[in-house]
Amino acid sequence: MRLKLDIDPDLVAMMQAEIEAGEKAVTGAMREAGAGLKAAWRGQITGAGLGRRLANSIRNATYPKAGDSLNATALVWSKAPVIIGAHNAGPLIRSRDGFWLAIPTEAAGKSLRGGRITPGEWERRTGLRLRFVYRRHGPSLLVAEGRINTKGRAVASRSKTGRGRATVPIFLLVPQVRLPKRLDLAREAERAVDGVPGKIVWKWVEGKV
Repeated sequence: MRLKLDIDPDLVAMMQAEIEAGEKAVTGAMREAGAGLKAAWRGQITGAGLGRRLANSIRNATYPKAGDSLNATALVWSKAPVIIGAHNAGPLIRSRDGFWLAIPTEAAGKSLRGGRITPGEWERRTGLRLRFVYRRHGPSLLVAEGRINTKGRAVASRSKTGRGRATVPIFLLVPQVRLPKRLDLAREAERAVDGVPGKIVWKWVEGKV
């Protein structure tokens, strides 16, 4: 007796089609999750008032970059990790040399290199000397004898009579400062991870409809 078994439809072809559907579902879900997390992080950064430029430092990529895979992954990162990390953690900042942190007032102006101006740069630019003023209550000061111009900046006084000259606070001196925590990126990341299984199932079913 001779027996012959035919499987119709082809079981191997069915399994292969199912695997391909799974690869597309997983890759599509990871691509969508990565893009969604990038958008959520960017929205949180702009919502915290940190600006569009910093928000645009958030990037994402899906791997493999070509084709589909059951092991597809999504990576979301920042091109400015130190700044993002600081606003995300709210760290305590101390002076490197253990003395004071110099916080510029509005009268100090901006650094020519961008960011906050330092006491040394301010003295070189203005030609004025800073004087230390200790205060028992509240931050101590670095002050200068000058005048305030129309832009609210402290400059040297040209008056020979001393008219308009004043003692202007240029820097506030504090031993340490805690940067306020303005971001919660882990919360958005957890939401993205929790949503991945549902996205995979939906895309798997969607691909068969």
